[in-house]
Formats: sequence, C-alpha cells, structure tokens
Amino acid sequence: MKTTNNLLLFYHLIDKGSFSKAAEHIGLTKSVVSKRITALEQALGVQLIYRTTRKLTLTEAGDVFYHHAREVYNAVQNAEDAMSGLGESLTGKIRITVPTISGELILPEAIAAFSQQYPDIHIEMDLDNRFVDLVQEGFDIAIRTGAMPDSSFIARQLVQARWVICGSPSYLESHGVPTQPNDLTKHNCLGYSFQETVANEWLIEDKLGIHTVKVKGNFTTNNASALRGAAIHSQGLVYVPKILVAEDLHNGSLIEVLDNYVAKSLGIYAVYPYTKQQPMKVKLFIEHLYQYYQKYRDKFK
Repeated sequence: MKTTNNLLLFYHLIDKGSFSKAAEHIGLTKSVVSKRITALEQALGVQLIYRTTRKLTLTEAGDVFYHHAREVYNAVQNAEDAMSGLGESLTGKIRITVPTISGELILPEAIAAFSQQYPDIHIEMDLDNRFVDLVQEGFDIAIRTGAMPDSSFIARQLVQARWVICGSPSYLESHGVPTQPNDLTKHNCLGYSFQETVANEWLIEDKLGIHTVKVKGNFTTNNASALRGAAIHSQGLVYVPKILVAEDLHNGSLIEVLDNYVAKSLGIYAVYPYTKQQPMKVKLFIEHLYQYYQKYRDKFK
C-alpha cells in the first residue's frame, strides 16, 4: 500500500482523468487499476475519489493524497532527468495558463525558441482571462500581471511593464493632442476591461499624486489586440501596456501622449505552486521565459 507504485498509480489516474486513460498510459487493464485504487482506499481507511460515469472528483483526503503523489512523481522524473544528463532527452508536458494579451505577444516566440531546444517537451498553453486555480485545474505555470497576493505560490518576476496612452496621428490631428490629464475628458477614450481598475478609470500622476481620471468612450473590450486595432484606425485614445504597441510607436502608426503623467507600471510574473520537487523541465522553462522577457525589456518600459 505504501509503495511508490501506488502513489504513482493514483497520480496518473488523476492526471489522466479516467480509469481507462490511466490504464492505457500505465499499461494495465482498467479493471486492475480500479481494483488497486479501491484497495488503496481500503488500506488508507478514507475515500480518495468520487466516481461518476462522466468524471472523477477528488475528496478532501484525495486532494491531500494527490499532492503527495505528485511530489513523488516529480521526484522520480527529476531522478530520471539527472540520470539522462538533463539534455534533449527531457520529455513530458508543461501546462501553462496565460491572459490573452500575453499569449499574443512575446510568449509565442519564447515558446518556439524553447521548443527548438527541447523538442520532446510538449507545451500546452491555455489562453484565459479568468483567475485560474493552478492546482485544481492541473496547470504547472500561470503568467500573471500586477501585484501578487500572499499565497502558497511562488511568483518570479519576468519583467516590469509600463503602460502608455496613445492615439493615431489622424485622430490627434482631428481632436487635438492632450497636454494634461483633464484634457482626456474631451477625448474618445477606448476602454480595456481586463485590468484591475474599471475600464473608464485611467491611472495618472500629477501634482495631486497618483489617482484615477474618469474617461468615456464609445468602445470597450477585454481583447487588447482589438483595442490596438481600434486606435490604429483612429477611433480614439487607448491606455495599454507599451509592449502591445511598441512597434506602432516606433513606426509612427500610433503616437504616445501624456507620457509624463502615466502612472501605471505592472510586473509580469511566472507563477507556480510551491513544491520541494519541481520538475526540471518546468525549472528550465521558467528560466527560459525570464531570459526571453529580459531580452525584450526595452519594449516594456
């Protein structure tokens, strides 16, 4: 009951999500896997999973047991990596959850470079603007922006991202260039709804200190690329991370305004659960992301 095999069996069952998939992965029959899990529960004296025809759900005891099983699995993987020299033989899957804006910018290029170096590691990236529970949903890493709350997770800052207010040359020619924050009330300010403040409150710094200015406009979206497109097509001003429009500012498609008043600058972090036995492939991936974001840090500030 207390062997490593039982822990690994339970880990694979939860990781794969069904008895049939776990049995196929391990090379056993479904009935054997089911009997061994039942025997494991009887030996422990607790129920580990709720079984239904559609899915497996962890009990409270099962959730605790799974975390220990995952640490054993990671320890075994690390040992195998060490014996193989930590070279291109690294294999497996890394699941990463990413806000839409990050998934459309530096990250795809960084992942492509990582995959060239470690072609046998499969990166599974999920674009989602909601706050994902890494442990419950089985993700290895999350890319998150802003202040990190105290938790059992570890957050490594990849880069500091400054925000900018900008508009197209034709829009500014038609509506004038704002020279102070109060001028924003006279402009069509397009809202980005995926941020910690509401879309129509822009963070600025002036003689009153750091505060928000209420703005208004005829377009709001939670998609940063759509917001950028609207600005390029002269619909109004936008307040977005500089990295989103760095090339547009460079080639003149957009022009930054009120640069001395913008107060928003947020850290971008790789967040991952604390574990004593973090898989080597995850360590390598996080370090790769850090180096890649640092390579382009001038575009963020």
